[in-house]
Amino acid sequence: MKYIGAHVSSSGGVENAPLNAKNIGATAFALFTKNQRQWVAAPLSDKSIELFKERCREFGYLPHQILPHDSYLINLGHPESEGLEKSRAAFLDEMQRCEQLGIDRLNFHPGSHLGKISISESLSRVAESINITLEKTRGVIAVIENTAGQGSNLGHTFEQIAEIIHQVEDKSRVGVCVDTCHSFAAGYDLSNEKGFNEAFAHFGNTIGFQYLKGMHLNDAKKGLNSRVDRHDSIGKGTLGEETFKLLMKDPRFDNIPLILETPDEEIWSREIAQLKEWGSL
Repeated sequence: MKYIGAHVSSSGGVENAPLNAKNIGATAFALFTKNQRQWVAAPLSDKSIELFKERCREFGYLPHQILPHDSYLINLGHPESEGLEKSRAAFLDEMQRCEQLGIDRLNFHPGSHLGKISISESLSRVAESINITLEKTRGVIAVIENTAGQGSNLGHTFEQIAEIIHQVEDKSRVGVCVDTCHSFAAGYDLSNEKGFNEAFAHFGNTIGFQYLKGMHLNDAKKGLNSRVDRHDSIGKGTLGEETFKLLMKDPRFDNIPLILETPDEEIWSREIAQLKEWGSL
């Protein structure tokens, strides 16, 4: 079973996200549980928490169909102690919000070394940050998203993500989200059957499909190995339709949230319907 949705708005309260997902025909969804561009937010109210859970039950969204995203400000590989501690505190808050909402996973970008420490040292800081947070929370999986490799960002190779996982103590509570646009921008050619099969064979051998807890389905505005993170609508970018046709027929991507972050939210319902159609052919 493929669960397909989009990163929907939670404006007005997290309880609106399941409703917004239902309205576009989604069987999965992503959301921000707080403002993604602020360090600190007011706690979730009891009313919002209960209404979120009630609407998820009403519309049939189980925890494994929901993939929240943390704040863009967080850098768990930060080279400086002040920035690192601030990021760790914000990440803990995000994980605790997921606990409160009954969500079992949280997607995050691994971070950046900012050119001030080595890649390996920064990767170790990410793993240490995850370990610290897992000790203080229960039941929520820390899901590392692969990146396009812009600037000093970590996580654009499967090897870097595997190194983080290697250093996480509780392997049952760490996972991966693969973004199709980021993968292509980082040099994994998913645009044709040969490249798609090679890339995911490499993923399986380097990381392992047991860690795959979600995907972001985005076409790419820039070319292969561009290291530029620019999403495009499905079939309108440099990846093209083939990637998504292959993905929708592949059982390795069943039973996880497949989330659109494509730029035109007005056509999300059509994109979801198209993906479902390709999966049924």
